[in-house]
Amino acid sequence: MSLAAYCIICCRRMGTSAPLPKSNTCWREIRNIIKFTGSLILGGSLFITYEVLALKKSLTLDMQVVEREKMKSYIYVHTVSLDKRENHGITYQARKELHKAVRKVLATSARILRGPFADTFSTVDIEDHECAVWLLLRKSKSDDRTARLQAVREMSETHHWHDYQYRIIAQACDLRTLIGLARSKDSDLRFFLHPPPLPSLKEDSSIEEELRQLLASLPQTDLDECIQYFTSLALSESSQSLAAQKGGLWCFGGNGLPYAESFGEVPSATVEMFCLEALVKHSEIPTHCDKIEANGGLQLLQRLYQLHKDCPKVQRNTMRILGNMALNEHLHSTIVRSGWVSILAETIKSHHIMEASHAARTLANLDRETVQDKYQDGVYVLHPQYRTSQPIKADILFIHGLMGAAFKTWRQQDSDQDLTEKEEDETKYTTCWPKSWLARDCPALRIISVEYDTSLSDWRARCPMERKSIAFRSNELLRKLRAAGVGDRPMIWVSHSMGGLLVKKMLLEASKKPELSTVINNTRGVIFYSVPHHGSRLAEYSVNIRYLLFPSLEVKELSKDSPALKTLQDDFLEFAKDKNFQVLSFVETLPTYIGSMIKLHVVPLESADLGIGELIPVDVNHLNICKPKKKDAFLYQRTLQFIRDTLAKDLEN
Repeated sequence: MSLAAYCIICCRRMGTSAPLPKSNTCWREIRNIIKFTGSLILGGSLFITYEVLALKKSLTLDMQVVEREKMKSYIYVHTVSLDKRENHGITYQARKELHKAVRKVLATSARILRGPFADTFSTVDIEDHECAVWLLLRKSKSDDRTARLQAVREMSETHHWHDYQYRIIAQACDLRTLIGLARSKDSDLRFFLHPPPLPSLKEDSSIEEELRQLLASLPQTDLDECIQYFTSLALSESSQSLAAQKGGLWCFGGNGLPYAESFGEVPSATVEMFCLEALVKHSEIPTHCDKIEANGGLQLLQRLYQLHKDCPKVQRNTMRILGNMALNEHLHSTIVRSGWVSILAETIKSHHIMEASHAARTLANLDRETVQDKYQDGVYVLHPQYRTSQPIKADILFIHGLMGAAFKTWRQQDSDQDLTEKEEDETKYTTCWPKSWLARDCPALRIISVEYDTSLSDWRARCPMERKSIAFRSNELLRKLRAAGVGDRPMIWVSHSMGGLLVKKMLLEASKKPELSTVINNTRGVIFYSVPHHGSRLAEYSVNIRYLLFPSLEVKELSKDSPALKTLQDDFLEFAKDKNFQVLSFVETLPTYIGSMIKLHVVPLESADLGIGELIPVDVNHLNICKPKKKDAFLYQRTLQFIRDTLAKDLEN
């Protein structure tokens, strides 16, 4: 206003002034114009500067959030009801006053301790009741690890926020917080944004072709025979020729005989699964994981996972690849940005133990905030699968036997089965008792289940080049278990069938290596479920049963006249006596079906007798010796008693 008045006065002076000599008039007019223009420029500059400073003071943006939003096509706003009665009623006013009081308390306490907000949040315009959200966000980025963990725990326990408040956290939190929320049992799934849109497939391309291109981009030299075998077949053959060549024998689970009889029908996802099996092997090599990520493998795996939601085999192997990639810490940010964490957060809450355990393994490998151990392929934590405040005082390790698995071997007893490699519906497995019963009865235990490939016959092996002896497998498993921190706590080994031989071999091998001395020193006891210490009759029937036409190396090593088996028994018996290991053995008394025609007592009483510890005969067959019918069954209760008695001192500390 003052600037405008000054301009008017100047103009009036120019218009009413008396005529001056012509020589002076020109210079006076020029001076007046300069004064007017200069005043206008100066006043305008001051006004603009004032407005800019005022705007900056009233609004400060968190640039990290802005950068994150560049990749999203949506934002979340606080929805306000249009009903005036709701906004201005007594309830509304009371809530508003309460929020003000709470904010004053929080702000005062925060100011006393460290100051209420970080610089980026110091002048942001937020509602009173949203103060807690931003305080938790700031706390989750603290330099103090304890404060960060507490912030994540408080977030996960919050269930009264509005939808947009969860989304604020989802957009503004960092990688550590997001993974921590995914590993928190009670976290709301609204903390996790939907994965970003997947790139479109190339024209005239398919997922099968994309998988083959991804495989072709990986190094093909200096690979072991099995990786070369899987990769070459996946790259060189079509689905029909693969089925004709292998008769479906390479299919997951080894159930290939039906396909050998009829080459005309090939499952739609067969080639995709075979490519996934090759990628699982490649993902065990760190440099190959980098190639998979660089060539869009994370997005391709996500597309495959979403497309085959009704195929547990595809989902399981996709998770295996992702879990292997998560072992490489430099890939963590890429995995999070690709949207996998939201999928993992949902999957870990699944009622299907296999799905939840695969997701739990991947998230544990991503969580470097609370987990120092690394879980390699085939090593699964059944308890605890989430972050927990319960201190873990001991480990229980479950090792399955021939044709077993990390989950199905330890389920509750179900209907009669035969000992052929019959593929079962994974979604109908009964409850895994170590996870559902033992974890409840002994919450201070970390329960690990191990998985490795076995077969009865080379005719049905997934990789014909893979002939691994007990000695080879024991070293391989020992390396993986040590990476998972096995040996750092007191522990008990629980084994079934050939798994018991692996346990004996692992302990003997560990005793020869000084760096593995903790494994020996912390082993408190071993439980054997029908372990053929002195051999099995299974190998004797190899020529009479069509499924054992070409017995595998594992079966051959179970022969009663096997020198390696006798040496293992003698060495371990002496070693166990020297270390004073506690031993509990169970043995079956009923025969087991081999195929559909023959019954066989797989492990007789005399073979299951280690020579030390208690040996208990049980009226079940070889498959059900490790599957209690119910929680109060003798098999489980005696196992639980042994674990509690053996670890009594360790659990009390």
